[in-house]
Amino acid sequence: MHARAPLVLPRAAVAVAGPDHARRQGDVAGDGDALASLQAFRQAAHACFDRRSDALCDLCDAILTAGPRPSLAHLSLTAAHRRGWGSLYAALQHGRIDDDALRGLLPRYPLEGGQPVYAVDVSVWPRCEAETSPGRGFYYHPSRHLDGTPVVKGWAYQWIAQLGFAHESWTAPLDVQRVPLAQTPTVAAIAQVKALLGRLPPSSATLPLFVFDAGYDQVELAHQLGDASVALLIRLYSNRCFYGEPPAVTGTREDTSPRLA
Repeated sequence: MHARAPLVLPRAAVAVAGPDHARRQGDVAGDGDALASLQAFRQAAHACFDRRSDALCDLCDAILTAGPRPSLAHLSLTAAHRRGWGSLYAALQHGRIDDDALRGLLPRYPLEGGQPVYAVDVSVWPRCEAETSPGRGFYYHPSRHLDGTPVVKGWAYQWIAQLGFAHESWTAPLDVQRVPLAQTPTVAAIAQVKALLGRLPPSSATLPLFVFDAGYDQVELAHQLGDASVALLIRLYSNRCFYGEPPAVTGTREDTSPRLA
């Protein structure tokens, strides 16, 4: 197997004269740091692939650069996939990924300028026609229907991703777990959050904030994560009602009951 060459990208040409020379030199230094960080991340990710590492890296490059593709065959024809089409299927069948090492790697490269804000949500993979696929359940789906109802058969995967405040759709996925039928998303989220807290790099006094959509058990989350150094923001259903303690009775109540003559 040929060794995979490290990613080396050319630096942008920068003019050496003009009033913006100092600012442009700073930009070049920043670009150099970003490229060095990218190279380090790619080499560390390559080390997380135990078998068929080169082919798996090519598959990742093809997925990231090709955009929406209808099949694996189209991914094998992209420029980023430098091997034959057969290596793609062999990588998926025989490749091995060190899940723990990869989970430990991702938190070390957070979003640039991002805050410790993480979203937790479930994404459904519809498998309506896969009759022999084990562990399928019935899940809500906003765009696909089953017998006229917004429900599909498939698998549920729960993601944790870091959010940014820039006006863009980029996020930094940090963990994903398949939610089995015998487990609720709330129970799975509690285990995922606790595991992620142990992998996050030491930060300042700012507590990591985990954001949940409606449907999660707020009481269970607050009870199970009450001792952890974490902040929770949980969306509530619009028809949710809360009742407080009634006000204390003050003064003397007049007896208005009817009396018999």
